[in-house]
Amino acid sequence: MVTISLQGAEFFAHHGFYPEEQVLGNKFIVDITVSFTPGHNFKDDKISNTIDYETLQKIAEAKMKHACKLIETVAQSIADEIKDKYPFAETIKVSVKKQDPPLGGKVEYAGVEITV
Repeated sequence: MVTISLQGAEFFAHHGFYPEEQVLGNKFIVDITVSFTPGHNFKDDKISNTIDYETLQKIAEAKMKHACKLIETVAQSIADEIKDKYPFAETIKVSVKKQDPPLGGKVEYAGVEITV
């Protein structure tokens, strides 16, 4: 089993249940972990034999540009796109954290993690 990860990818986006969140935006952190059983030997040194973490970042970046009310929706859309791109992925874990959510008190982040 091989695990590829992208940790701490930072984005500014307009996700949020409340209209003001969708207008003002917020900082988000995305973590992605993808596991798979390799079908090839890594000695040939080909990117096509693995999951490219640059592609993971581009998928997250594209999905973060589309405002959603729920960060659960964002995380699921990232996971779905990864599964479409890499059907051999066995486990995909996506975490989306909203920094300083507007909850009326000091909160570092609110987050969700989806595993498919």
